[in-house]
Amino acid sequence: MTQSQSEQTAADARAPLSPDEVGALAHLYRGEIYRSTVWRTRLDTTTNWSVVTLGVALSISYSSPEASPLPLILVGVLIIFFLMLEARRYRYFNVFRARARWMETHFYTPMLVEGDLHLEEHWQDVLAADYLRPEYHVGVMTAIGRRIRRNYFWILLIQSMAYAGKLAVHPTGVTSWQQALDRADIGPFPGELVLGTGVFYVVLWGGIAWWSARTDAARASKRKSMTSMG
Repeated sequence: MTQSQSEQTAADARAPLSPDEVGALAHLYRGEIYRSTVWRTRLDTTTNWSVVTLGVALSISYSSPEASPLPLILVGVLIIFFLMLEARRYRYFNVFRARARWMETHFYTPMLVEGDLHLEEHWQDVLAADYLRPEYHVGVMTAIGRRIRRNYFWILLIQSMAYAGKLAVHPTGVTSWQQALDRADIGPFPGELVLGTGVFYVVLWGGIAWWSARTDAARASKRKSMTSMG
């Protein structure tokens, strides 16, 4: 007997879920929804922190024409810190969200449409394996890229535009490229270095977002819904 025939025989011999087991799965689904909601709230919290700190930096830098643009640079450190924290939280959130979605598509949907849970497709084994050996479904870089695409793209865009606008209009309208470079000077660091670092900063996070979008698209095209989660 081949392996596929053995698996089919085991699937045919599998007892259907009892009412108590169906009820237990329903409670399990509720628990995963609750946990994903909690972690979703934590994601929103770090995003709010980033928005608030950027708002404070904007208020300080634009409080007067003579105010320094330095707060708009320093806030970038806080924004990246919050982004790293949010990416870590997202990896946890994604685990619970994926489990809940898995039960929606493989448990509730077949039950509502056909009245058959299709246990022969082994979707329950995938779910059980995820509980026995829990692990993140996405990597750190993917999580960072997703959070940039969802929220932080706009935060980083506003920060960059605000900094460029500050150099362009305060204390008076800029009249030459050299004048803009002089305004970008920070202590011993020349404006060329500061602006070059800023360009690298923007390109780096933009590149991560682009890479994660490509990776997610490739992953979605190759995903087999009956054997994968996340």
